[in-house]
Amino acid sequence: MVVKLAINLSVHNLRDSELYCRVNDALKKHHLPNQLLTLEVTESAMMTNPEQSIEVLNVLSKNGIRISVDDFGTGFSSLAYLKQLPVSELKIDKSFVIDMKQDKNDEVIVRSTIELGHNLGLTVVAEGVEEQESWDMLKNMNCDFAQGYFMSRPLNADDFENWLKTQLQPILKLT
Repeated sequence: MVVKLAINLSVHNLRDSELYCRVNDALKKHHLPNQLLTLEVTESAMMTNPEQSIEVLNVLSKNGIRISVDDFGTGFSSLAYLKQLPVSELKIDKSFVIDMKQDKNDEVIVRSTIELGHNLGLTVVAEGVEEQESWDMLKNMNCDFAQGYFMSRPLNADDFENWLKTQLQPILKLT
């Protein structure tokens, strides 16, 4: 089983001309391949200085680091920027996912975002999955990944290690 790591970037990080060097040094120090890292950036963080953000994200992406647009749908960016950014993933904001069972407009937004992402060749992650019904709806919409309390609440390092072992148990029994 491969465990990937995602880290949120701030506006400050996108202004750091040494960001790639810092990230690359950390990956080398811990002997991790670049492809296992995803850097998450919100639409609003990218929009504070779109040209610089695109430049920084391009350098990271060209070196095998995945870029994700976090909280997609809540910012003010245009689709024109989305097609210019070197992103490989969209994360649908939980505000749409949580209410999609009761609110048909939210359901349409989630479904349309999944289709848009897939049509652009992107992986799509739904945030805020808190129950089986939401999980099932997303599965039927062909969403690639989900995150939320349905899978696990936030955990400290020790609890995460124990949680991971319980998730690997069925896999380990097959080998």
